[in-house]
Amino acid sequence: MSFFLTLIESTDLRRRELEAVPKMYTMIHHGLSLAEYRAFLHDLYHIVWHFCPIMATAASRLGDDFKHVRYDLYERIEEEQGHEDWVLEDIQAVGGDVEAARTTPPSAPVQAMIAFNYYSAERRHPCSVMGMLYMLEVVASVYGGRVSDSIAKAIGRDVEAGGFKFLSSHATMDADHVAQMNILVKTIEDPAAQQAIINSTQVNFYQFAQMFGPGGFEALIDQ
Repeated sequence: MSFFLTLIESTDLRRRELEAVPKMYTMIHHGLSLAEYRAFLHDLYHIVWHFCPIMATAASRLGDDFKHVRYDLYERIEEEQGHEDWVLEDIQAVGGDVEAARTTPPSAPVQAMIAFNYYSAERRHPCSVMGMLYMLEVVASVYGGRVSDSIAKAIGRDVEAGGFKFLSSHATMDADHVAQMNILVKTIEDPAAQQAIINSTQVNFYQFAQMFGPGGFEALIDQ
């Protein structure tokens, strides 16, 4: 069995648990209020802002035995850079505070998720970054389109009217990225690297789920 299938089988329970989180379930099927969506975008901005720096951190620590992973990360960084600005455009489009999103820290679970990914890349195994990529790209490709439609309907806004550029675009883009990752992950045969990727994926799904709990983005609404 390929490692990609092993990765799916080892982590899909965490993905299914994510769907069962009440606020996540509500967002997928019924959308969010405008205030909730603005707070969600605030958290999302910080996740996306750190996406490329975390990949760069991992790439800088990958030796030539993983140079194919390093080169893949270089290409992903080139493609993903500047996408945090798309989130800011969405915040502005729905009447949010762009400057506050830039300068105010994200919710505690998001801070923990970001910190974990830097730590894993620097202190455990740089290939652990693939766990972050897998989680985010699976979430975006599986749920991004439905979430955009549900939120737009809930707040009485057309998706094409603005405010959903990041979610809508990544629903398609990240489906392609998951297919590319399938090819890349199959080439990783080192047991330590494989275990680091599985652990990172499980932790990232868990931390992302916490973003939808009491201390997550909803806590930002009254700030």
